[in-house]
Amino acid sequence: MLIVHVHVCVKPESVAEFRQATIENARASVAEPGIARFDVVEQQDDATQFVLVEVYRTPEAAAAHKETAHYAKWRDAVASMMAEPRQGVKYNAVFPDANGW
Repeated sequence: MLIVHVHVCVKPESVAEFRQATIENARASVAEPGIARFDVVEQQDDATQFVLVEVYRTPEAAAAHKETAHYAKWRDAVASMMAEPRQGVKYNAVFPDANGW
């Protein structure tokens, strides 16, 4: 399992539009066979702060995700909505491990 947390800071005037575009991308993403989970979370005390929690079955699935039309559409649509470049942090599953999913 490869888990990626993508931290996104959105311009205040773009929060609703970003949320809508990101939910659309997440709905399409969970249909990919290589994705075990794709969560979109918004910080409770700051609506401009989001984290995308992406759980891939393999590293290759993460690469395949970036080749999809829905990812490209999302990437291009939200680029101007971000207050700063998004930051991705990669993690390995400790518990449950790959056998426990």
